[in-house]
Amino acid sequence: MPRVIVVGGGIAGLATAHHLLAQRPDLDVLVIDAGETPGGKIRGVEVGGVTVDVGAESIVASSAPARQLITDLGLAERLVHPEPVPATIWSRGARHRVPARSYLGIPSAGTDPGGILDEGEAARAAEPAPFAIDGVDVSVAEAVGSVYGRAVVDRVVEPLLGGVYAGRVDALSLRATMPGLWTTMDEGRSMPEAVASLLPDPTTPAKPRVMGLAGGLSTLVDALGSGVAAAGGTILRGTLARELHRTPTGWRVVTGPTIDPVAHDADAVVLATPAAPTSRLLADHAPAAARALAAVEYASMAVVTLALPTALLPPLPGSGFLAPAIDGHTIKAATFSASKWAWVAAASCEVTLLRASIGRAGEVASLQCSDEQLRAIALDEVGQALGVRLPAPLDAHVQRWGGGLPQYDLGHTDRVATTRADVAGLPGIELVGAAYDGVGIAAVLDGAARAASTIPIPCPPSSTTRQEQR
Repeated sequence: MPRVIVVGGGIAGLATAHHLLAQRPDLDVLVIDAGETPGGKIRGVEVGGVTVDVGAESIVASSAPARQLITDLGLAERLVHPEPVPATIWSRGARHRVPARSYLGIPSAGTDPGGILDEGEAARAAEPAPFAIDGVDVSVAEAVGSVYGRAVVDRVVEPLLGGVYAGRVDALSLRATMPGLWTTMDEGRSMPEAVASLLPDPTTPAKPRVMGLAGGLSTLVDALGSGVAAAGGTILRGTLARELHRTPTGWRVVTGPTIDPVAHDADAVVLATPAAPTSRLLADHAPAAARALAAVEYASMAVVTLALPTALLPPLPGSGFLAPAIDGHTIKAATFSASKWAWVAAASCEVTLLRASIGRAGEVASLQCSDEQLRAIALDEVGQALGVRLPAPLDAHVQRWGGGLPQYDLGHTDRVATTRADVAGLPGIELVGAAYDGVGIAAVLDGAARAASTIPIPCPPSSTTRQEQR
């Protein structure tokens, strides 16, 4: 029976294992996961009597692979979209609507900054300057700041990108984070023209941008894990893959302590691990790829979930808010979960659930605080944004994600190209995960489906061939 080992039990590894078993029921699929709980950065925890996501909570709604996977796992009836309530940006002590007709905060010709910018900043943004890409990878801050002024970068674009990458706009690559915009500008269009070409037709009804699952995205991870096991796959938890070796017939993954190693042989291996461990495993086989992956930095973050007494709360406006780094707040975003997701509101009776995100690339001081301190900071700063003193939580949870988000900094696209070109010379090795073609779940699921369909796996001998061999 042909065997495939998937190293990494996050959403990328579990989805790849699922697709492999669905396409080839004859396969022996082994998932090796260093964590005790599969799912990676997707996790559900009970807070205030409701199990909610304490990591990723939504998927881009236009993702066909994600919708198909949800359907295949029997979760289609759980598919939900956020309530039609707006998010805001908490800037200079006030909350402002996210500017309409913008692309990740970058204005188009009809964008109204809506009070986020002062008079001088708005006047500068209204007179976009020319900026040519000329095939060069530039930072988001350099490109957007050159066209619209630095205030647009700091007050609008940074908080929006910070929610996706937890990154620094002065380091994030325009080409890697907004490939459609970069390509359109490289073809000769101005930034305002490129933005306009990427926005939906304003005359058509708006569609939800993201989707989730009633009960949380952790239900997707649970279904994947159960499905892999039901299809005959095996998931090894709490098991670190230490070494990768070539064999005459394929590959060998070594786990266990150095004094008592365990060898797992396979025809093919999918590496669904973050960049650093993938780099170590590839060092002896694809040195250029290993060097490129070693250069990928990661940002750590924490998600603070609070269950507040509903009776003591004012109405929460919108679905939450984003906080620009320039204002010096510790939290970078807050989500009013019970306002954003109807299923959360229905599941929580006497408590109102909200969550705050803390942590940006290169920022370590805030994450050195204790869980109790992070809970207090989140409660205080959300209250500041709302202009009220929030009551003490009835329950709370702090989820820390060390090295949670890969940074798509300048040169990232070239690093990925170098990695894939070098690994292409290793038959039977595939790479999948957030370090390559997108940090969102949709991009990761697309990569998982692609990896499962392209990795070369030998077919078992046919009955005719077996009889001839006898």
